[in-house]
Amino acid sequence: MYLFLKRFFCLAVFLALLPGVIAAQAQTPAPPKPGVATFAGGCFWCMEEAFDKVKGVIKTTSGYTGGHLANPTYHQVTGGGTGHTEAVQVLFNPAEVSYERLLDIFWHNIDPTQANGQFCDLGNSYRSEIFFHDDAQRKAAEASKTRLMKEKPFRGGIVTAVTRAGPFYEAEGYHQDYHIRNPVRYKFYKSGCGREARLRELWGAK
Repeated sequence: MYLFLKRFFCLAVFLALLPGVIAAQAQTPAPPKPGVATFAGGCFWCMEEAFDKVKGVIKTTSGYTGGHLANPTYHQVTGGGTGHTEAVQVLFNPAEVSYERLLDIFWHNIDPTQANGQFCDLGNSYRSEIFFHDDAQRKAAEASKTRLMKEKPFRGGIVTAVTRAGPFYEAEGYHQDYHIRNPVRYKFYKSGCGREARLRELWGAK
């Protein structure tokens, strides 16, 4: 009899608390949906490295975008004629890093004054460009570009375009996480290309 009463009491307490538990769960906000940002800043190995360091970035993927050929290869893109540029697609947690912050990181890792290439990599397939995915990203990208044009921390005009995102084609496997899997070759390339030296010249120690 005692065991029955104990069980009955526990059940009664559970039923009494259940509405509150359900209400609390209903009020708990769902985690934010990951955001997607796409940037072209010359060699996508270097752009991966820049964004991989950022807290809130979930994943970076090297690929090709901005052109007219479906499923292009690295040799087709760098050979010219496809209209594509090397780009990096960034999957990020908006609760930890804003799109505006990603824009700031993008600008500080490119030469916005250089047309038809970036650093030692020349040609349309290495152009700098921001590819926006919605109207909010477009407004943020255009605002950041306008602000930079007013501040003018360096000499020369800003040629980086702001364009609506189109199909993004993932690059070959050996390009992904290159700075992690091939650190010595990567550092040799980055230094030899003059990227770090030019960035210091443009942006200073930052």
